[in-house]
Amino acid sequence: MPKRVLQGVVVSDKGDKTIVVKVERRFTHPVLKKTVRRTKNYHAHDEGNVAKVGQVVQIEESRPYSKTKTWKLVDGASEGEGGGGLLSSVAETVGAAVGKAKAAVGLS
Repeated sequence: MPKRVLQGVVVSDKGDKTIVVKVERRFTHPVLKKTVRRTKNYHAHDEGNVAKVGQVVQIEESRPYSKTKTWKLVDGASEGEGGGGLLSSVAETVGAAVGKAKAAVGLS
């Protein structure tokens, strides 16, 4: 049987070799026919302590590492934006837009 792989955002990396990943799933409500979002936190094993808060990672089902840890960080997902995640990319985009606006007006 194949192991499940989930994608989510790291919300905590305070534990040694442990990360907490928030995974969001969307589905259509059976009666209301509206899209519903549900989130769940998974504790995952991070052998090298490489994942940082805000990073998008993939986790895979594995053997139990502890009472609550039955997931592990997938190797390929550890490469990504270093620590800043979405906030740093938004800041770069806003900074570039402000620079263009100043140039258009004649400032700087």
